[in-house]
Amino acid sequence: MTLKIQRCTAEEETVFRLSGRIEQEQLPELQRLFKAEPERQSIIIDLTDVKLVDRGAVKFLEICETGGMKLENCPAYIREWIVSERR
Repeated sequence: MTLKIQRCTAEEETVFRLSGRIEQEQLPELQRLFKAEPERQSIIIDLTDVKLVDRGAVKFLEICETGGMKLENCPAYIREWIVSERR
């Protein structure tokens, strides 16, 4: 299963709906997509359909959230892992 990215924009926010598996090698592409958004846009990362992540992906999501992006529909195991990475 690979990572699929769906991008939806509204007036002041962009939602990236991710599905599948997020692994270390896909992070540069996600980072590029996020940086390409205008600064005025809020970025929401919808994790509803994410099935598997590796440690690099968890660290990346933690950095995104700390930087002001919002994680929506984050599976409990990913949320717990993010919290443990913060410690």
